[in-house]
Amino acid sequence: MAAVAVRSADLGDGRPTLPYAEAGGPEGAPVVLVHGYADSWWTFEPMLRRMPSALHAYAPTQRGHGDADKPEDGYAPEDFADDLVAFLDAVGLERAVLVGGSSGGVQARIVAGRRPDRVAGLVLLGTPAELADKPEVREVWETRVRPLEDGDPVDRAFVEEFARGLTAAPVGRGFLETVVDENLKAPPRVWRETLRGLLETDLRATLTGILVPTLVVWGDQDPLLTRTDQQTILDTIPDSRLEVYEGVGHTLYWEAPDRVLRDVAAFAAGVTLPG
Repeated sequence: MAAVAVRSADLGDGRPTLPYAEAGGPEGAPVVLVHGYADSWWTFEPMLRRMPSALHAYAPTQRGHGDADKPEDGYAPEDFADDLVAFLDAVGLERAVLVGGSSGGVQARIVAGRRPDRVAGLVLLGTPAELADKPEVREVWETRVRPLEDGDPVDRAFVEEFARGLTAAPVGRGFLETVVDENLKAPPRVWRETLRGLLETDLRATLTGILVPTLVVWGDQDPLLTRTDQQTILDTIPDSRLEVYEGVGHTLYWEAPDRVLRDVAAFAAGVTLPG
């Protein structure tokens, strides 16, 4: 198993300080793992502890989430994207492969479209083309998230049920409990304003202008995203291709971390990165 170090990155210029996990070979291709809604770097722990020496992975926890600083505002996708560029600066990465998990792929693709000089390639793992058109997401917003007041606790049973529903096969109970613990570190306003940002932003527009090589990975048992949703991404990003994982659900990096790592390593080997 690979060693996983947890460090801290001060983004400077009034931006938050973010914890991040680092694993892999010091000379490996730099990859940045970008987590999704309510998660932290821990969501990539199954990949991080298996990280091959061919990759040098960085997994930041984003503002408001996990143990990161929790400013009062700045939870739109564009804010997370700006933080991501600042993170690349803070850890000294000129260019990297960005690997976005679930909605983390939104801020990753915003950076890929706006700052192609910083992005060698883009990997989207179970990332939506759009979210506002998903009935399940709308129901969670209307019934669970929008009503949250700042002093309210986020219901643990709801978070556990939601997390369990993301996979086609059960994952380790201890791992899932830690994921839920990490989710609950995000205060109610972060749950509310982050999802509001994802629903009110034109996510399809964030797919335009991406010219870097892009790998789209989708599990055919994903309870949230359809094959048609993924086709929208393929149709919009010129240099993109799709890998379908049969029998796998939404969080591919929980269910099939070894396969994801093989695909990411092969992809990174085929793009131009700093020597």
